[in-house]
Amino acid sequence: MTTTTSQTSTEVGNYFVSNYPPFSQWKPEFVPEAIEALDQPPRTQDPLGLYLHIPFCRKRCKFCYFKVYTDKNAGEIELYLDALIKELECYSRTRAFQGRELRFAYFGGGTPSYISEKQLHYLVDGLNRHVSWSNAEEVTFECEPGTLRKSKLETLKQIGVTRLSLGVEHFDDEILAANGRAHLSPEIYSVYDMARQVDFPQINLDLIAGMVGETEAKWRDTVRRAIELQPDSVTIYQMELPYNTVISQEIINQGVASPIADWPTKQRWLDYAFDEFQARGYRIASAYTVATTAKPCRFIYTDALWHGGDMIGLGVSSFSHFGGVHFQNVHSFEEYLAALEMDQLPLLRALTLTPKQKLIREMILQLKTGAIDQQYFRGKFGVDVWNEFQPVYERLDDDKLIERRNGTIALTRSGLLQVDHFLSEFFEPELKTVRYV
Repeated sequence: MTTTTSQTSTEVGNYFVSNYPPFSQWKPEFVPEAIEALDQPPRTQDPLGLYLHIPFCRKRCKFCYFKVYTDKNAGEIELYLDALIKELECYSRTRAFQGRELRFAYFGGGTPSYISEKQLHYLVDGLNRHVSWSNAEEVTFECEPGTLRKSKLETLKQIGVTRLSLGVEHFDDEILAANGRAHLSPEIYSVYDMARQVDFPQINLDLIAGMVGETEAKWRDTVRRAIELQPDSVTIYQMELPYNTVISQEIINQGVASPIADWPTKQRWLDYAFDEFQARGYRIASAYTVATTAKPCRFIYTDALWHGGDMIGLGVSSFSHFGGVHFQNVHSFEEYLAALEMDQLPLLRALTLTPKQKLIREMILQLKTGAIDQQYFRGKFGVDVWNEFQPVYERLDDDKLIERRNGTIALTRSGLLQVDHFLSEFFEPELKTVRYV
């Protein structure tokens, strides 16, 4: 298998490309541009989504790089939920929000399922006072198996969750413990059975290839166990080491060797998982996702985002993309609460995309699906992407990472397995060497 990077070992630093331009280019001085975007006439025909960051966890996983808290009491959590509701109220008063309906909502974390049933009802009732999701096509809720019982799953169904995403990560208890996960495998089976009884339209499992302690045999066993559960979809990530994880800090501060498998090994493990799921009636939906062909499975959250749709991120450190402007909330729990107490949006930094940057952003994100339609980009941006980025595409073609098919640029299996390693080749020259986050 070809690898497009000279470094094959998994060292500290981001590889997963989730946005463009890089987050390091978003600046506090551009926050007025976000406010200006919110003061534009409403684009009622465009999809709108919400991301709600619930930053509370039972414990911090050693590979986690999100903003999470493991020390907040019930009173502090309730203050935070009030702030989320207040933040959405602030957005609902802006000109650009008038007449907009939610197409999707996504509860991420942290651990959204950490909060109680009473708190869930309180939060959703408060949010619905300002922007209703009664007509939303998809409501996704991330869960840690050890935080669920049947009554909470029933509550999630009552508040409109259509896609339950279980953070399984692995089925081997030694690996779960070594990586700092709060749950063990018996909880996975118990919760999955209860979730099927509650009958969510779509149940997704999250897995990670290459966790600390991973072996060929253990990975194959985890894939086997996941298939036996017959989930509707499975998201499989390759373990990376962003700077702020516990593992990364141990590498930096203690000089220890990276305990994570190298990239070719993780790509081989992902390739194996894809083959096993495909052999049992699943299709590859993206570089990270397989979905059953036995029933319809949609991914509205990523589909809307990767086609330039608007999404407002609520909560500490959350990201938004709205009207061609990126913006992010403040990182501090206390700053976040204080800003909303003063009836102000808690914005930290922002960046308005140029037309070229909008094109690059959509193109690199849609490449993650495995193929892009050249006609889509001609119609929306007036650009033939092959001609615009011909040197990069020709190199990828020479390396057998892509191929052209009747107006489509498709990734080969090898390209799909390592897509995040070469997406930065499409970045503007001045942004290829900057730090990503």
